[in-house]
Amino acid sequence: MKDFLEIVFVGSGAISTALGNVLALKNKYNITLLSIEDEVVDSINNFHVNQKYFPNVSLHPKLKASTDKNILNDADVVFLGIPSNVTVTYVEENKYYFNPKALIVNLAKGFGLDNKTIPQCLNRVVGNEIFSMKGPSFAREIINNLPTGFTITSKKDKYFNLFGDMFENTSIYLDFTTDVEGVELASILKNIYAIIVGIVDAHFNSSNLRSLVLTKAINEMRYIISKFGGNETTLFNYCGFGDFSLTALNDLSRNRTLGLLIGKGFFTSDIPEKVVLEGTIAVNVFIEEIAKKRQIKTKRLMIKELYSVLNDENYDIKNFVNQILSVKRYKNSIFPTFFS
Repeated sequence: MKDFLEIVFVGSGAISTALGNVLALKNKYNITLLSIEDEVVDSINNFHVNQKYFPNVSLHPKLKASTDKNILNDADVVFLGIPSNVTVTYVEENKYYFNPKALIVNLAKGFGLDNKTIPQCLNRVVGNEIFSMKGPSFAREIINNLPTGFTITSKKDKYFNLFGDMFENTSIYLDFTTDVEGVELASILKNIYAIIVGIVDAHFNSSNLRSLVLTKAINEMRYIISKFGGNETTLFNYCGFGDFSLTALNDLSRNRTLGLLIGKGFFTSDIPEKVVLEGTIAVNVFIEEIAKKRQIKTKRLMIKELYSVLNDENYDIKNFVNQILSVKRYKNSIFPTFFS
């Protein structure tokens, strides 16, 4: 591993700033946030503050920002800290700026183009080694150096030690897997099931019921991941149960909050248009297109009921909990054989 890596974060939002600052604290690498916002670049370079996202946090002087895409030419590692719906398009439109030897790391949680995972899409666009980094990670806690877990995944384990060294002696703890499909799906599905948990909690302040639904959710995620050829044990990585529990149980989660709004009857059809919520996008894509192609039976899945909630204007939300717990839907109480 080079002593002085050139590391670029595409995007200057919360997650890029937080992770960039963590690495800058090592005072070992050149860290740059590639931004489209002049005011953010000015704030970081001249005042060591990201005034837009973390106005009360002093950033390390080694963390710089730029609007010049040419910095990608010399980057050894590029972290993509932009929304999932623009990640692939961004790389495709700017691929000639990228150092062909750079390691590209996807931080986004969602589908890429044509309902493929983002790594699948990126592998068709560039010849670089592609990685994903996913885990239970609120940026506001990362920026305050609270211990946070991430899963690093790639088809090959060749560079896992590099990432281990990169984040060594920081607040970031890593685990590793070559199950790219499993990691990507876990990061997508957790948003869907966080909405479901939010709806349930809006109706019942019940620890018993919440735990019951969490268990069903984990088993549905396990089933779906296995149908995609992923490894069920990936759910025990940081990207799995860790990320799901953070998203489903914490009110800072946007998808859980949407579930709470739906459960309380405040949902309107234009809510998903106002805020990019990966869960609402993913559930429609999954039910309408992916499940059919993969021959995934959705009739008994809670995700199918959520699809009805989001698409049936006359859906009676008061019946949601009864529907996902109905005997007709769940004839077999033994989860390991439930989906057989």
